[in-house]
Amino acid sequence: MKTSVWDLRDIYIAHFALSDLDGGTFHHVERVNRAGPGIAGIDASRRRIWNGNWSSEWNGEIQELRAFDEHFSISLALRPQKPTVIHGESGVSQKAEGPGRASHYFSFTRLATEGGITVDGKTLEVSGLSWMDHEFFTHQLAPDQAGWDWVGVELDDNSELMLYRLRRKDGTADAYSAGTYVDPQGRSRHLGARDFAFLPQADSWTSPVSSAKYPVAWTIAIPELRLQLNATTRLKSQEVSCADSKLPTYWEGAITIEGHRGEVGLKGVGYLEMTGYDRPVRFGPVALNR
Repeated sequence: MKTSVWDLRDIYIAHFALSDLDGGTFHHVERVNRAGPGIAGIDASRRRIWNGNWSSEWNGEIQELRAFDEHFSISLALRPQKPTVIHGESGVSQKAEGPGRASHYFSFTRLATEGGITVDGKTLEVSGLSWMDHEFFTHQLAPDQAGWDWVGVELDDNSELMLYRLRRKDGTADAYSAGTYVDPQGRSRHLGARDFAFLPQADSWTSPVSSAKYPVAWTIAIPELRLQLNATTRLKSQEVSCADSKLPTYWEGAITIEGHRGEVGLKGVGYLEMTGYDRPVRFGPVALNR
């Protein structure tokens, strides 16, 4: 499950998606509103952002997340289990050569979650773990960059991992690819492009909507941490196809992790995001929440 909000001055574009792994279905819907008379907006004093009846609001240390559609909805309360993680170096996540080509990016990588999910009129009480990202920047990708591959992983040893692979137009990884490892105690470690390998495998899925061909199996290796992980998905069709051609079409959905740290086996869950497989991304979001 994911929600994202793209803020373009007074235009608020939101995506709401839900992966039903047992049912084998992927639900997603897009919403575009202007701020207008309170239809959408941000209230810093209340720590709230909303787009119609979709909202994220902080109440003390608890984040309340709500989104409603005709066929599916969520109402969740999320409580951080670890400190906030600030990605990059000195709070700056560089994305390309030159000043300004960077973002400020932070995460809550392990959130205890309770609430309800409704699908086609059936409501389920749920509990588990969530991950929240907030990244904001003003530039688009560099001219020689086509898109990115991003993964967020929660491992069963209470550690987490975030990696992004900026993909050049020739298919190779950009030198500004990076990531963060968070140990079981909540201490974070920056990872540069030379510290890890994040590589697609042969298994793929071709979208009948966009014709994009996405790799849906990946391997991750971090030699200094003795980590070797395999990422796969139970549901290949998790593409968000945007009605507005100016917005990027992308694959983002649930993945399963298996691997090891040294001789110790590991399992986990996560989210994988892939962009620029139908056409190079030329839309630079100001804010992105996963």
